[in-house]
Amino acid sequence: MEKLMQLVDKKLLRFIIVGCINTIVGTAIMFGLYNLASCSYWVSSAANYILTSILSFFLNKYFTFRNKERSWKQVMRFAVNIAVCYILAYGIAKPAVMYVMAGAGQKIQENAAMLAGMCLFTGFNYLGQRLFTFKE
Repeated sequence: MEKLMQLVDKKLLRFIIVGCINTIVGTAIMFGLYNLASCSYWVSSAANYILTSILSFFLNKYFTFRNKERSWKQVMRFAVNIAVCYILAYGIAKPAVMYVMAGAGQKIQENAAMLAGMCLFTGFNYLGQRLFTFKE
């Protein structure tokens, strides 16, 4: 329990601020591509995370975790973390929402799955960045 409480600090607050910025930008990209440009679930959600990950890396590195390390190894850890979090979050969200909302139309199901995936991704990503990418 004590280790869990160590994860709740100023870094978490800064991560939430950065997350709000990324969420606004990413939501516009993802739902815009899906609903306005008729891109698929996977293309829309992947485009969101590919584009906002660049912004996220710099904001979290310098603002959230105040990390001074300069290495390609850290960039690779960040990329691996984003990829794993994305696959986990959206891989869990889509089948779970499809099951729960079996009677709804595909557009409603996939919009709900993308929303659920965003929530799962946020939790997984915080832990990954804190404990793996920008670990002290």
